[in-house]
Amino acid sequence: MPLADEKKYFRAILKETRESIATSFAAQASARIQATLLDADFYHASRTVVLYSPLGKEVSTDLNCDDALAAGRLVFYPRLDRRSDTLSLCPVGSRAGLMPGAYGILEPATPSIETASLPQCVVVVPGLAFTREGERIGRGGGHYDRLIAALPPHAITVGLAYSFQLLDTVPQSAWDRRLSFVVTESAIYPAPDPIRRESGLREEGGNPR
Repeated sequence: MPLADEKKYFRAILKETRESIATSFAAQASARIQATLLDADFYHASRTVVLYSPLGKEVSTDLNCDDALAAGRLVFYPRLDRRSDTLSLCPVGSRAGLMPGAYGILEPATPSIETASLPQCVVVVPGLAFTREGERIGRGGGHYDRLIAALPPHAITVGLAYSFQLLDTVPQSAWDRRLSFVVTESAIYPAPDPIRRESGLREEGGNPR
């Protein structure tokens, strides 16, 4: 099966599985996943956070946003530029500033910044499936892979995943970008990633949190 078709098949199955979970389960699991991220050393060490607006029953980031703003961190969300088909990063001062944009996903309306100018930061990205090594299958447009490629070297990239989204392997293309960490309800999995090693971060190794 061609790689593109394999990915399309994975996305269809994984999206159907995710959207079939109970709303109450999604809310409870999302809260636990976000709490696990909030407890991570690399999160505490960063004063800047980039978050995504969830689509469907993707893991929420609302608690992370509220915590970051309350702590005085800089918070950014992506906005899709339909002309260039790329994500730009825009600051937000509250979740009330997010409005429906491309594909109905909530976006900020504030001016964007130069992605490469981000200071030390944690960049949280969505996905349909992940591996413990930081591999990811995204929503399908390649927008986040292009965004990750444009990030400064010190950026720490993080995937938030329900436990059932953590797989042994996922199909990958040459342009797919590995994440620094994958966070589930009970564990943080560090990827064998040069960015993570160069940041001098403590191994969290999938240990329960």
